[in-house]
Order: sequence, then C-alpha cells, then structure tokens
Amino acid sequence: MRRHRIMGLLGALALAAGTLAGTAGPAAAADTTARAGGAHRATEAVPGDLAVPAVPAAGSAAPRPGGGAEPPPEFGTDWHDPLTAAPPVARPATRSCEVTVAEAQFRDYTPYLGNYTPPAACGSGAWAKVVLRLDGKVKGRQYDRLGHLSLGGVEILRTSTPEPSPDGITWSVEKDVTRYRDTLSRPQPVEMLIGNVVNDTYTGVIDVKVTLTFYAADHDRHIPAPDTPDRVLPLTTPSVTTPRNTERLLAEVYATGSGGGCEEYWYMTTPDAAPYSCKAADGPYREVRISVDGQLAGIAAPFPTVWTGGWSNPFLWYVTPAPRAFDVQPVVYDLTPYAALLNDGRPHRIEVSVAGVPAGQSGWSTPTNLLLWQDEGRTVVTGSLTRHEEGEPAGSTRWTPATPGAQHRLDTEGGHRLTVAGRLDTSHGRVTTTVTRAVHNTSVHRWTDGENQDALTATWTDEESVTRGPTTVRTARTYTMDGETTLGSGDRLRTVIALGDRAETTTLHGGRTVDRTRLDDRYTGDASYTANVPREQRHAVGTSSERYQLYGSEAGHGCYDRTLATAQGTVTVDRRRC
Repeated sequence: MRRHRIMGLLGALALAAGTLAGTAGPAAAADTTARAGGAHRATEAVPGDLAVPAVPAAGSAAPRPGGGAEPPPEFGTDWHDPLTAAPPVARPATRSCEVTVAEAQFRDYTPYLGNYTPPAACGSGAWAKVVLRLDGKVKGRQYDRLGHLSLGGVEILRTSTPEPSPDGITWSVEKDVTRYRDTLSRPQPVEMLIGNVVNDTYTGVIDVKVTLTFYAADHDRHIPAPDTPDRVLPLTTPSVTTPRNTERLLAEVYATGSGGGCEEYWYMTTPDAAPYSCKAADGPYREVRISVDGQLAGIAAPFPTVWTGGWSNPFLWYVTPAPRAFDVQPVVYDLTPYAALLNDGRPHRIEVSVAGVPAGQSGWSTPTNLLLWQDEGRTVVTGSLTRHEEGEPAGSTRWTPATPGAQHRLDTEGGHRLTVAGRLDTSHGRVTTTVTRAVHNTSVHRWTDGENQDALTATWTDEESVTRGPTTVRTARTYTMDGETTLGSGDRLRTVIALGDRAETTTLHGGRTVDRTRLDDRYTGDASYTANVPREQRHAVGTSSERYQLYGSEAGHGCYDRTLATAQGTVTVDRRRC
C-alpha cells in the first residue's frame, strides 16, 4: 500500500486484530498490524507525541477542578481526563453487592483468565439491575488498543483504550449488563484481553479493574427484576442448537471494522480505478448481515466508529471523543420469525458476514450472542416461517477524476430492504412476528493527488419495524460524518469534523403510541498542529464539543441534555439543560 504524505509524516496506529478476535501469537506480539493510512487514519503514539486519551462511555471520572477555566493558548503536556456528555447508568436504590471480575495489567497479548462467582447476598438472579464498570489507567507512550471481556464465552463488553499522556491518565466505562442475567446467575470462567506491546519505545502498561454491581429487586418498593432472556448462548461456531420451546430470539453482534488495514476506515475506501491508498473493489458501502441455514435473516448498517487517534489528529479526542469509542454497542437482530425452524431440536447454522469487504480481506470482527426467551408452558413450540421478501441490494459508486489543481470525487449510494415473518403456537396463543428493516448509505469523498486534502460527507440510515402480536416497535437510526483533513504549508495539519449518532424509537400498541424515545448525540471538533517536528514545536490547538440529548422513558425524568466543550485540553463548558 502506498503511504499517504500525511501518514508518512505521522506514522501508523496499531489497533491489533488479535485483540478483538481474542487470539494471541507471535504475529500479534510483534504488533505486525501497525499500518500506514490516509488523511483520516489514526495517528500512532510515536516517541515524543502527545498521546490521545479516549473518552469513556457513561460513568467517566468527574472533571478535575478548573472545568470551565480559561484554556491555555496551546496544548501542554497534560489535559483533562476523558469526559463524555452521555448519562451514567441509572441505578436503583436497593441493596447492592459488588464483585470484581477482572484485575490485570496488560503488557502483551496474554489474556487475563479468572473465575466468576455470583454474589449470594443480593438474590439468586432476580436482580433489578447489573452494572459493569471498568476503571483504567495508563501513562507513558502507547497505542490505543482494542479489548473484550467475556464470561462463559459470552462477550459482555467490547472496548478501546486511551493513548496516555506522559503524566498518565485515568478513565472509566459503565455499561448496563442486566440482559446477561442467565450468564451472570452461574459461576463462569472469565477471559479478558486488551492486546498490548510494551518495550523501550512504547512504555504504557494498561492497568484495568472491572467490577459488576448487582442491585436486588424489591417488590415491596415496586422495583422488580426486568424481563431478561432465559438463555444467552455465545455463537462460538456457526452450528447451534437452541431450546425447543424458544418463543423469542435476538442476536447481538459486536461488529467492528478494525485491527489493521483499510477496513478500519471502510467508509473511505475507493474502487481500484481511483488513485487512493485504501482500496475496495465495490467501494465503501458496508452492510452487516446474518443468515439462518444460508438464508438472509437480518441486515444492518454498521456504526462508523472513529477510534481515539482517528482522522490523523489526536488533538481532537484528548477530552471529548467520538461517540461509542469506549463502549462498542452491538447490532441487534430480531430472529423470532425463525424460531419455529430452530425449534426442531437439530443443529442449524447461524452466520454473520459483512457485505462489501473485498474477498479474502480481513479487518472485521463479529462476535455474536444469541438471547432466547422460552415458553414456560410448552416443552416444544411449533410454527413456521411465513414470509421472506428481500429487495435487490442497490449500490453504485461514481469516480470523477481530478482536473489539474482540483479534487478527485467519489459518489457512493447503497441500500437494501428485507422483510421476514413467522408464527408460533405458544401456550398463550398464536403469535405472529414481522420484522422489516431497510438500510441506506450516501457519501461524497473528495481528495487531492497525494491526499494532502481528504474529506468525507456521509450519512447512514437504518430503519426497523418489529411487530409482535398487537405491539409494534419502530426504530429509525441515523449516523453522520462530515470531516476534512488538510496538510498545508509548513506541514500544518488541520482536521475539522462533525459526527452524529441519532435514533428515535416509537412503541405502538393496537395502533396507539404508548412510548417514544429520542437520542441525539453530536460531536464537533477542530484541531491543528505542526507535523514532523519535536513536541515543543508543534503548537497544537484544538476545540471540541459534544451535546447529548435523550428524551422519553429511557431518560431520567423524561429528559437528559448535557453539553461539554473543550479548548486545548481544558473543559470550558459543562452545561445541563434538564
């Protein structure tokens, strides 16, 4: 792969594929996935670099004193610990028990192995809430790394880490893991891996502790245990046999394009004919698909994650990062229409793939869990798949070559639609489930010869409707990315970017709206520095802001609205409107 001029100056970031795959070996230990990239590639933590602390999800450490203070004229050698505008996980005011599930220092690709035992003092599985918390610290020089945590083979957390400052940083991540009650109710082996390399150059040891806090249900105070799956099965091989009385089935896929190479930046790839360093024969359109016995059963738009050194400018993410950088959220498919087929007691194949990835090319990780609800009144639930309608996948790319002194342009559009339905004869009557999902992507990619200017404007939509009996849940998701990196005179590199993560969910019963939730998480950043010079000569400046809005039943008191703004690593605004 030809090196971009920008990345020839900056080097390459290693987010090792073996970390997500949960594998280690000589190739991983040697960090052979370090890569060259383009104007939007992540930046390596080269010796002397200001490293990038990623932001945790909800539950990050409180701001240091001085939030809202006057910022320095440029970045120094320290900055505010990672901070996000997202809300913390809500916790009920009931009896609680805390269990440490992992505590380790990651220096290489050796996984942490341990054992988990559920707490005895907070009930035997009927918990009102279970909250996972990761606390980490790292200092020195280090890449950002990818990691995962699994119990009994069930992945319950996928994450990435910050790049440290010389003085060191701390961060935390919180996640509601109540839906894994079945896994958490029994003793389980624990495996955690954040693949890392420590040597004379990259000195940062990643030190983490992960706890689970269990909150007991309290029926006297009307704090019950929520409805959670009866079984959670890790899809460790495509072949799976499900319980014969399954009446509802979801699959969650932690799909990430990462681990080295151009699939970490799949949204920037171009067809072979275009003169760009990251190639994919069919262009940048990607779609995460799941199949049952070879038949397409679900489609989804992947989330365009920007890791903590992304878009060639680590100064963007020092305090406020891109959405989901620390808490990788799974794609969820409703496979209930296939429950009757799977309930025959025989093994069936459930497989996940990513459309658009060039044949034979790696770079995507798709660990999958199956979440099943069982009919207590039947040993076998029968039924049938009644409908399968797949629209023809639509996709096009059009490359317009640059005229002298102008930009190349790649216009991309793609989409797909799928409807499946099935019926089940349960102990509480016949239930029909219909799932319709439509995904769409448009993007305009512009760059100059040599890629000293590189820009993308893109939108992804993922619209889903699930009708089960008299209840319909409609979800409309929209992801946006609008950014440009420019390497100008005197090797001054500037990145300006805006990112969006939006979703609206409406629940109807008998045709009447009974609930509505709206999420709107928007990030903007503008940072510049002089490349290819010692740290003290970089004169880096940068601003960022995030506004996270959540309305409806999932927000405390129906409304959550917080805005953060930073300048040169200092928090200048922390405003709550609800």
